Amino acid sequence: MRLRNVPGSREVIAAHPLCILEENPQAGNWAGIFGSDRPIHIEVGMGKGQFITTLAIQNPEINYIGIEKYSSVLVRGLEKLEALEPCPSNIRFIRMDAENICSMFAEGEVSRIYLNFSDPWPKDRHAKRRLTSLQFLKRYNKILAPGGQIEFKTDNRDLFQFSLEQVEPAGWKLISSTWDLHHDETMNSGNVMTEYEQKFSAQGNPICKMVISR
Repeated sequence: MRLRNVPGSREVIAAHPLCILEENPQAGNWAGIFGSDRPIHIEVGMGKGQFITTLAIQNPEINYIGIEKYSSVLVRGLEKLEALEPCPSNIRFIRMDAENICSMFAEGEVSRIYLNFSDPWPKDRHAKRRLTSLQFLKRYNKILAPGGQIEFKTDNRDLFQFSLEQVEPAGWKLISSTWDLHHDETMNSGNVMTEYEQKFSAQGNPICKMVISR
């Protein structure tokens, strides 16, 4: 799907007080940015922000950070955030490439990572770009606190199978998994849906989910 450019989006993000750019790394400084040392949960590939914004409203005791590579997508998340009254104070957005995530967070600074409907990068030669690859799990290992978890959702069954196969070789452990989240009473309890999840589920596509820990 072709990404529609939003003119001026980069400038809007650069000037917004709730946004941080890739070239302004904040490793070890997030407690100061939020004004609290509450646990930090991040979503890598936040899209238009429905998921992480909902979580921030539901859980004011947690600080949330949404990461998105594309300015034209992130700016839509900002528009949704600004429409809220009141705007939650426990959320920030970062425009950056996830490959550089270790420059943005210090060792053990993140308590939970959400990966939702990530790009499947279907060609084998692009496997290392998948957000659940060995290469990315190694990056997450550096920033995730002891006992921290990763939650991953997708409707792409090939990507889900690939992701399951990465867990053990990467030195992680599988906590739980399902190939049909919305019909799994235990794992679906408290589930917050993303825009893509709503769309794919309405089309009859089963949603897969796994939770892993180091």
